[in-house]
Amino acid sequence: MAQNATGGAVKALQLELKKIQEEPVEGFRVNLTNEENLFVWEVAIFGPPSTLYEGGYFKAHMKFPSDYPYSPPSVQFKSRMWHPNVYENGDVCISILHPPVDDPQSGELPSERWNPTQNVRKQVQATIADAERDGVIVPTTLQEYCVSGRPKTTESHTDLDYYDEDDVYLDDEEEDHADDDEGSGNES
Repeated sequence: MAQNATGGAVKALQLELKKIQEEPVEGFRVNLTNEENLFVWEVAIFGPPSTLYEGGYFKAHMKFPSDYPYSPPSVQFKSRMWHPNVYENGDVCISILHPPVDDPQSGELPSERWNPTQNVRKQVQATIADAERDGVIVPTTLQEYCVSGRPKTTESHTDLDYYDEDDVYLDDEEEDHADDDEGSGNES
């Protein structure tokens, strides 16, 4: 176990790991990097189908401090990842992972920083409650999650929703002809 680990940290991490393994979050996998060390988790994020990230497998390590949950974990991507909150070395820098101190120089509100009531699933659970309040049905399967094909239209005017290169509306018939002409190599 981690040096100077408190019993509270060990118990909190055991409960959270058990919960996330019993109720996995879609698109993620969590394992211990070493069965002997509860303080380092390997997180895998799978690129969602029908997105630019489809087929992607992005690995990161979450390292929990010995006084967890009073201090936040750190997150570092082991796979190359481009994101505004991921440094070149893979470290993740977001407010929620900053210690719960008042730092007027940071530009962050104290409420944006880590607090001991949070855990690795709390944010997901909070969004579920928000969705229920807003009457939103959150997709939970890949079929529901992935948008495929052209949106269905209800009015004949909305069939004119495709643009050519000159931002001119094309109706379906003109679009079919435009597609036939592009790249044919028969231009005069």
